[in-house]
Amino acid sequence: MSTSAKGGYHHGDLRAALLSTAMRMLESGETFSLRAIARNAGVSPTAPYRHFPDRNALESALAVQGFGDLEHDLTDGRDLPTSVADLAEFGVTYVDFAMRRPALFRLMFGNPCDNSDDERVRAANALHELLEQALANVVPESDTTALACAGWSLAHGLAFLHLDGKLPADSPEEVADRVRSAFLAMTDIPKERAPRLKPPAARHPGQRRRGTDR
Repeated sequence: MSTSAKGGYHHGDLRAALLSTAMRMLESGETFSLRAIARNAGVSPTAPYRHFPDRNALESALAVQGFGDLEHDLTDGRDLPTSVADLAEFGVTYVDFAMRRPALFRLMFGNPCDNSDDERVRAANALHELLEQALANVVPESDTTALACAGWSLAHGLAFLHLDGKLPADSPEEVADRVRSAFLAMTDIPKERAPRLKPPAARHPGQRRRGTDR
């Protein structure tokens, strides 16, 4: 059964066509609404509502696709990392994705997580689990959950620092070198335990601190 006004989409193809149109509009900087997407996709103004009750639902679907694309970039043609240098390349790929697809990246992470959208939650969790697996492969006896959080924070922070112009991004090579350097620098921190500070001297009840009159 045809579901389009003039595009000839068949049932089951409409959702994919709408997402493809929305992604193109998002990444080209066009302001979109469900009606604008329908118009660009060549379907009736009411057709998108069969799959997306509102714009938030459409944006969540785009975010799910973005998480899948990012995970694909991180895993395509490579095994799980076996060294810190490999982890650094994970970071390079992550930041490169953000730089190539900034509008999608901001959509994926710029809004609060919608915990009512099971598909989006699963997509975000899959990315985090991939990072945990990568850390477990390199440092199997560590707290991989904490390390994954730290590694994600480093890559994510570097991505937004570049996107927001806080770090120069004159070329992809420059950005990649900075990300590698940051990851390798974090793993080169001396492991010696820092000296413990002496506790402050005990004061008698009612004794005032020096330099205060309270």
